[in-house]
Amino acid sequence: MTSYDPSSLLADRTIVLIGGGSGIGLEVARRAIALGASVVLGGRTAARLDAAAASLGERATWATVDTGDEASVAAFFERIPAVDALFTTAADYVVGSMRDLDADQASSPFASKFWGQYRVVHAALDRLTPDASIVLMSGAASVRPPAAAPAYVAANAAIEGLARGLAVELAPVRVNAVSPGTIDGNLWAHRDDAVREAAFAQFSADTVLHRPGTEQEVAGAVIHLFTNGYTTGSTLYVDGGYSLR
Repeated sequence: MTSYDPSSLLADRTIVLIGGGSGIGLEVARRAIALGASVVLGGRTAARLDAAAASLGERATWATVDTGDEASVAAFFERIPAVDALFTTAADYVVGSMRDLDADQASSPFASKFWGQYRVVHAALDRLTPDASIVLMSGAASVRPPAAAPAYVAANAAIEGLARGLAVELAPVRVNAVSPGTIDGNLWAHRDDAVREAAFAQFSADTVLHRPGTEQEVAGAVIHLFTNGYTTGSTLYVDGGYSLR
């Protein structure tokens, strides 16, 4: 991955996408396969992974993994001889104010989103190729808190700091973060219509581009970070300008 030509840089490469059975991860998988890569999907739900892999074709395989369980993550990577690119979206956490959440609830974004990604990268270390690319998943709340959710804000900021720290330690492997705003896709599709519409309206009012993003737009940013050989330690805000307002 020494020059920027996504039409060839991912060909015959192995891309690991944990959380790749749906949403942004699945869209990254589609784009990577279109560019000639093979993908390994990971997640906790076998049926979802199996259906996703079947839709992607013969260059997609899958295995279950729980990013909250160190042994599970280690076993997942034992099956993979080499990793050329890595992206993790899997996370499960509670968001709320300091007044409303106890310490265990408030720590869930760190326990799942931060430490989950940390475990994944740690388990992949011996499989990373010399020019591998890692993309961590943060969120635009890291720089513009949307409401009273201080632990969630802090966890996203910590993930962006982790990307910078790993970029220094793991070079020439490149490590970056992608930091989306509110995205109209799989995550919000399963929420109450009124809650979703209110959130989208508020986010649209708060952004420069006046709309939520799409999974395709975030996936395009991830592919860019996978393939741009001179970008490391950076955070790419795919947020419609939310962080600027």
